[in-house]
Amino acid sequence: MAETMHSLSFSNPNPNPKKRSSGDDDGAAAENHRSLPKKPSPTSWGSDPAGNLANARHEFGEHGGVNMSIEASATFTVMEPETMHRMFTGELGPDRDFFIYSRHFNPTVLNLGRQMAALESTEAAYCTSSGMSAISSALLQLCPAGSHIVASRCLYGGTHALLSHFLPRSCSIRTTFVDISNIDEVRDAIRVGETKVLYVESVSNPTLTVADVPTLSAVAHEKGVLLVVDNTFTPMVLSPAKLGADVVLHSVSKFISGGADIIAGAICGPAWLVNSMMDLHNGTLMLLGPTMNAKVAFEISERLPHLSIRMKEHCHRAMEFATRMKRLGLRVIYPGLDDHPHHSLLKSMANKGYGFGGMLCLDMGTEERANRLMHHLQNTAQFGLIAVSLGYYETLMSCSGSSTSSEMSDEEKSLAGISPGLVRMSVGYSGTLEQRWAQFEKALTIVQQQDGNHAHANNAFSSYGKN
Repeated sequence: MAETMHSLSFSNPNPNPKKRSSGDDDGAAAENHRSLPKKPSPTSWGSDPAGNLANARHEFGEHGGVNMSIEASATFTVMEPETMHRMFTGELGPDRDFFIYSRHFNPTVLNLGRQMAALESTEAAYCTSSGMSAISSALLQLCPAGSHIVASRCLYGGTHALLSHFLPRSCSIRTTFVDISNIDEVRDAIRVGETKVLYVESVSNPTLTVADVPTLSAVAHEKGVLLVVDNTFTPMVLSPAKLGADVVLHSVSKFISGGADIIAGAICGPAWLVNSMMDLHNGTLMLLGPTMNAKVAFEISERLPHLSIRMKEHCHRAMEFATRMKRLGLRVIYPGLDDHPHHSLLKSMANKGYGFGGMLCLDMGTEERANRLMHHLQNTAQFGLIAVSLGYYETLMSCSGSSTSSEMSDEEKSLAGISPGLVRMSVGYSGTLEQRWAQFEKALTIVQQQDGNHAHANNAFSSYGKN
């Protein structure tokens, strides 16, 4: 550990860590009192993310509990001083149940990392304190000062600000924003030897543009560039690593958490990347310290087993609502609809049985009209909540241009296709579907009646002015 953090074995197939005995100076451990069949390595992940999660190593509690224990310690003791030296030289590490300090590795957080790697079919994963810390740590590790990134022009506002303002100012890392649906434009923007990362969202925030991950991966690798994909909108629905992505990022705060009560992130990718991020001298995770709290890791770990059930219902409700909204003549954007330009693409990439995602957009034309609809949806009909974020069991809605994409200039929003009246909805699953749809229709009817009254008043005023 004089040069790097201990190289951790993320694909350890043993279902439980072997506990050290008090006299374990050689790193040998006593067998745990429980055991399970050997688990597959990440190279044998199956086609269903839920099945991969079930095959991940199961961590029992300290006293044989079915749930793992929460390791709340910030620092860890050793029985002999020589052991500490061997840990700092990298001879002993977390793969042998030796821990130093929870900013490096914590047993509870480490186990969640194994689960996230299984979810995304990657060799390794490291969980962080927020989605933005996962994004910034990964990009700073992969992109040295003065290098170049090619990114989708339609991204979450915070990510766009990181790429367009913070990284150029702090690190001289420049970004060229492109239409990722135009593969020739993507290819032409990559500067061989200078560009380090091609960055996209699997389904863009908020316009729901779908990234052609296999094709983008082929272009990136042809040019010697890594493809980094933010998969926050579509956990379970898409598995970007299986489609060719090198790194998959998550804001775990969203669908994976599901409760709108946790801030967390995850970096899923090759073990060499995660280990490099733990380097004592150059590792972004080690030196910037975006540490996840063990209690948060435990909470998330308990929610992962039912993520597949939640995602299927999010997607089912979103598909049903989008279909009905379209029948009403509304301008609805949802990749599950046949008229979405990327419907066939998403269908070809999606994991079977999970649908097309839990996000949809309504374009109400103007911000004023969007705000009126959201007002009545929340305050009159109780359909959902006016709030940012997504993945909650209640429907959340916001006018993206004036909220989650407000970091972008008017020109940047126009190029990204974010209209002033675009309402982003994270479709929840509370209540019955018919109950929620009746609430939506009630609010919409009020808005349409108000539109009619406004039009009538304007016509009357216009007629009066002519007399």
